[in-house]
Amino acid sequence: MLYPLQFQTIFKDKIWGGEKIKTILKKDFAPLPNCGETWEISGVAGDVSVVKNGKLKDQTLNQLTQTYQAELLGGKVWEQFKNNFPLLIKFIDANDDLSIQVHPNDELAQQRHNSFGKTEMWYIMQADEGAQLIAGFNSDVNQEIYLEKLQKNQLNDILNTEQVQAGDVFFLPAGRVHTIGKGLLLAEIQQTSDITYRIYDFDRPDAQGNLRELHTELALEALDYKKHAEYKTHYTEKTNEVNAIVHCNYFVTNKLQIDKEITRSYNDIDSFVIFICTQGSCHLKTDQQTTQLVQGDVVLLPACIKNISIEPQENSTILETYLP
Repeated sequence: MLYPLQFQTIFKDKIWGGEKIKTILKKDFAPLPNCGETWEISGVAGDVSVVKNGKLKDQTLNQLTQTYQAELLGGKVWEQFKNNFPLLIKFIDANDDLSIQVHPNDELAQQRHNSFGKTEMWYIMQADEGAQLIAGFNSDVNQEIYLEKLQKNQLNDILNTEQVQAGDVFFLPAGRVHTIGKGLLLAEIQQTSDITYRIYDFDRPDAQGNLRELHTELALEALDYKKHAEYKTHYTEKTNEVNAIVHCNYFVTNKLQIDKEITRSYNDIDSFVIFICTQGSCHLKTDQQTTQLVQGDVVLLPACIKNISIEPQENSTILETYLP
């Protein structure tokens, strides 16, 4: 009964959003004036994904998890998360800098919001010339130093800035200060959480002339004030092989750079698998059907389907993600 599932895109109008969702990913976000994010697979309350293909069309992700349980999610995932789908998949177009922000970890998010925390990763799909992002601090600081810099509007003095190009990966554990810079289009894989503590928003008004809320006090306990040796994720990139990118407690992500058909077997994992097409186009083939993916498409492979072939129509890049 279950098959590779695709979902209706959820479009998010953001103060910093642009046109790349439409011009590069070919997703029409009308009547929104711009689009900062698309949510491609979401179990977030109020924004739950709806199936758009096959016999289960118009069913929600929550309905599917309740009906199919371990068959959809995997036995281990079902036992741990039940009806709370554990990952949120997005595309983000930053036409302007996002706010400087931080996300709480599981413990803090549970205590304050009865929610998961938010560990995430970014895969850069396209970068304008000179595009940058912020990840972490450039030296060890403490709460006192941080607050002094914040209050003096000198926060950039202690933040780590990275030059960015397509193919770059950044892993952002909960607690790491960060922002996506102007001119970046990326895929984001994260825990299912919509909790963001906004630290600084460049004093810019929204369409109604209002400044967005800041969360100065909430952020203090959430922040990791240490400098880390490396913020960009380094990985090998071999064609037609599995290139491991991120392996953390919340998700595993591999990059598949392919120019010929490959097969993938998931007999050794007990999880659903998500495919994110970041470049090119391909066919996903199971015993029962073929599903086409083009750049910007996302597919959820139920845990009960253990073997799949991926046949590119051109040089293609696929992110493959699942729970460890």
